[in-house]
Amino acid sequence: MSHHNVSMSVNVAAGGIAGVTEILIMYPLDVVKTRAQLYAGKTNNPGIVGTVSEIVKANGVKGLYRGILPPILMEAPKRAVKFTANAFFKKHFTGSDGVLSQTGAVLSGSCAGITEAFVVVPFELVKIRLQAKENLGLYKNTSDALTKIIKQEGIMTLYTGLESTMWRNATWNGGYFGLIHAVKSAMPKPNSEGQRMFQDFVAGFLSGTFGTMLNTPFDVAKTRIQNQLPGTVHKYNWTLPALAKIYSEEGVKALYKGFVPKVLRLGPGGGVLLLVFNFAVRFMSPESAKH
Repeated sequence: MSHHNVSMSVNVAAGGIAGVTEILIMYPLDVVKTRAQLYAGKTNNPGIVGTVSEIVKANGVKGLYRGILPPILMEAPKRAVKFTANAFFKKHFTGSDGVLSQTGAVLSGSCAGITEAFVVVPFELVKIRLQAKENLGLYKNTSDALTKIIKQEGIMTLYTGLESTMWRNATWNGGYFGLIHAVKSAMPKPNSEGQRMFQDFVAGFLSGTFGTMLNTPFDVAKTRIQNQLPGTVHKYNWTLPALAKIYSEEGVKALYKGFVPKVLRLGPGGGVLLLVFNFAVRFMSPESAKH
């Protein structure tokens, strides 16, 4: 939960630390999630264990971290924007009585997610191109992928999927920060640092899981949109038509492809994110611990 009484620089630093920590721990599940979302049609995907085995067999353990550089480069600004923007919008949605309503918490989170989308889209596109199984021979590494995408498709290609990313981030952040507000409001005031950290993790875990339940269909559409290569017929363009097409061709279950690895990442990952963020804020700004 963003702190009102700390400086923007502390929010930025704490958000960056929290984001990088979360991705270093949870990243392999993101690779598995992306692979699952790209199984089009009725093709059966091999599941988490099968996908991990397939990746390790083909590329070794390092294959589970393929494409990690864009997220690492993205995580600090992404999480910093997330928490800083959420703190900014919370001030605007707080009532004249100084109380943030549940609706205000959801709206501030959604607005933060939309703001965050503008930062993350280029990194997300490069990451997905690197993670996709069918692209393994196309790009050697992050810099090679970035160079080829710009040279072959134009620099604006890096913003392909912006609209779908806004849908995805608005729903996740709205659900995440909205539920954090509800859960933390229902919890007793912590009487020790250990209890405070436990409450942060539980609130973040539940909220990360809830946000993932809300936004997975938008994430599937985003992944499909961003992995369309030059010289191919682009099947997906805008989010809602893409969702309708996936549903009509593959059924409702396809809208939740990759849900298990995604929720296994973003449930605990949401807990890690909130715990590390709040701990970092209290460490860098001890005064905040009094509020």
